[in-house]
Amino acid sequence: MARYTGPKSKIARKFGEAIFGDDKAFEKKNYPPGQHGNARRRGKKSEYSVQLMEKQKAKYTYGILEKQFRNLFSKANRSKGVTGEVLLQLCESRLDNVVYRMGVSPTRSGARQLVSHRHITVNGELVNIPSYSLKAGDVVGVREKSKSLQSIQDSLAANSSVYEWMTWNSEKMEGTFVSVPERLQIPENIKEQLIVELYSK
Repeated sequence: MARYTGPKSKIARKFGEAIFGDDKAFEKKNYPPGQHGNARRRGKKSEYSVQLMEKQKAKYTYGILEKQFRNLFSKANRSKGVTGEVLLQLCESRLDNVVYRMGVSPTRSGARQLVSHRHITVNGELVNIPSYSLKAGDVVGVREKSKSLQSIQDSLAANSSVYEWMTWNSEKMEGTFVSVPERLQIPENIKEQLIVELYSK
């Protein structure tokens, strides 16, 4: 399966929340997609269905495909700590996510593209792997040649998000991944325990 490139508002409506960020289309139609939309009667979802929806929401939110996501879960399951929390921490530690959190791109898909197109450095070295896992203390920056890109400048100018677990130096256009975030510091509305239950069956 290739990465999803279809209408994002449709996916947001499926989960009942704007998982890709501000979405005017979703605000107008914040009910499930389909011919009957709001009028359709929906029966009580099964336990499996609820768990599956939560996993899909996490995958769409972070832009991760099934195989990668399963590998992350396996890694989280083997590590010390609460599996669900570690899973989200691994997702948050991905380079594309940190580039997005730092405001270099307004979306995760845009951040992934910046990484893939070699606009981002880690500790001064070019890294073009979006799934690259950052460690505490790693410095993420915009490549010198890319600092004048209008899309990056516009995104940084519009960004107002501040996270305790990272810093950003607007003059140098680089930031430090200070520490892996605690669960309370991760703003995503994901019930990670449901994902753990799904994979543990």
